[in-house]
Amino acid sequence: MTLADVKNALLGVLPGKVYHYFAATGAVAPYIVWAEDGQSDSLHGDEIMTDQIIEGTIDLFTKVEYDPLFSGIQDALNNAGIPFRLNYSGYETDTKIFHNEWVWNIETEV
Repeated sequence: MTLADVKNALLGVLPGKVYHYFAATGAVAPYIVWAEDGQSDSLHGDEIMTDQIIEGTIDLFTKVEYDPLFSGIQDALNNAGIPFRLNYSGYETDTKIFHNEWVWNIETEV
């Protein structure tokens, strides 16, 4: 699996409003920001890394409480075979935006 698999799964949920690392200037909710954060695990054989587990986050920013995009993201990740867990759900009073964050990981061959 590759990082493109994560991106493509999210583009299926909200085409044109998926950003890598940070949202575009002036982005209006709803939008998704995703990023790889680092390595969470790895497998080694014959003293070399053979498989690497890349971990990252997906953030949904929306003005709609109980937004169907929430389920859409989870369905898209499940359909793509990308393991995830919900890490945070909250309401940002200063921006009046609901913010949900998932942590995902993919196994890549080295």
